[in-house]
Amino acid sequence: MMTDPIADFLTRLRNGHMIGRKGVNTRFSRMTVRLASILKENGFIEDYAERVEGERSSLWVSLRYTDRGEKAIEGVRRVSKPGLRIYTSCENLPVTRNGLGLAIVSTSKGVMAATEAKKLGVGGEVICEVW
Repeated sequence: MMTDPIADFLTRLRNGHMIGRKGVNTRFSRMTVRLASILKENGFIEDYAERVEGERSSLWVSLRYTDRGEKAIEGVRRVSKPGLRIYTSCENLPVTRNGLGLAIVSTSKGVMAATEAKKLGVGGEVICEVW
């Protein structure tokens, strides 16, 4: 049994980049699909797709590299954990790496990037930061 599927998703991305993989296979859920779509919209991953193998579904995430072979994701950090939830108002949403990174927030209007949540004027649970 997995206690934190979001941390597992982020760890697989980090480890895949560390060893230079083209992509990683991870658990399929609505949350991981939403995280992958936010990362794709902001240029951190190439693409993602659902893979069905028998009765189980998995999520294939294609990692992104620059033309010189540098990884697009330098680092990831899980902010809110199952044992310690971190909530913030829209005024205090984090700015990751002076705007070069991305913070992902779970709000009452769905999971979105912190910049989008700030525009909508909503706060919520800070899930992770990616830079």
